[in-house]
Amino acid sequence: MPQVKNYMEEVVFLVMKEISEDINVCTCEKCSLDILAIALNDLPPKYIVSEKGELYSKINALKQQFEVDVIAALTKAAILVKRNPRHE
Repeated sequence: MPQVKNYMEEVVFLVMKEISEDINVCTCEKCSLDILAIALNDLPPKYIVSEKGELYSKINALKQQFEVDVIAALTKAAILVKRNPRHE
């Protein structure tokens, strides 16, 4: 069954996993989700209609296309969260 999916979410999540050690920020669930949400709000959504099997190849293509923008948005978000963490 085809579904509508914002592939930017997947791209941001994958890039976050790759660079989380490099950006030196708290990796608790609250901080990680705050960083993801802030970054996604700064990036344009990329909605695609896809079968589940097509997911991986489309994510990889988008990841390469938007990686620089995604890294910039994640870094900016990480700085904001680091300055104002919402956890105890």
